[in-house]
Amino acid sequence: AQFPSKEVAQLSYEFRTLGLGYANLGSVLMVSGIPYDSDKARAIGGAITAIMTGIAYRTSAEMAETLGAFAGYERNKKHMLRVMRNHRLAAYNADASAYENLEIKPCGIDPKHCPGYLLEAATTAWDQALQVGEQFGFRNAQSTVIAPTGTIGLLMDCDTTGVEPDFALVKFKKLSGGGYFKIVNECVPAALETIGYKPNEIDAIVKYAKGNGTLSACPFINADTLRAKGFNNSDIEK
Repeated sequence: AQFPSKEVAQLSYEFRTLGLGYANLGSVLMVSGIPYDSDKARAIGGAITAIMTGIAYRTSAEMAETLGAFAGYERNKKHMLRVMRNHRLAAYNADASAYENLEIKPCGIDPKHCPGYLLEAATTAWDQALQVGEQFGFRNAQSTVIAPTGTIGLLMDCDTTGVEPDFALVKFKKLSGGGYFKIVNECVPAALETIGYKPNEIDAIVKYAKGNGTLSACPFINADTLRAKGFNNSDIEK
């Protein structure tokens, strides 16, 4: 990778830090009909993150078995394994007293609100990451980071970026030839269907959000009001 200075490049070489992550969490929750600011959403987000990070570190430990741990591992081994143990405890939503040398208790995955298959995958991932890591160390000091994927998220066709919810259900897209195009988040119809709305109700809600695309039957700007302002039929047709 390219780095701004020799010192930063040297640290990357010694610690082999990675930044695996994800985007579109807001869309997943929306399409699933789960309120973003809810205990269930936090449990699911925590489990998805735990699975990603746990499997990444397990893979890193498997690489270390053949290629060796990162150059700075031995002098950081004691503390890195402590961090890994704390991650595993958070996957199991351990009691505050179980964590090692932490002043602030992490927010663990609440089993009351997390689907069983996600919780099992998360705890298994961290069991394996710690087990293999204790044997062989890790090839990477850092494996994941949740970044604000504002640019790459659009290229990935995400309706939401990073971990945040959608900032607006209706958006205006600027057209290269001039003008704007009004669009509604594509997750909205699917989300409405998930939570029980009928097709005709979904259609009405979407049209309410983005408009009908016609002046016909509009309450304030329609053919009659435009004629009253001096427009002729040809103008209105255009």
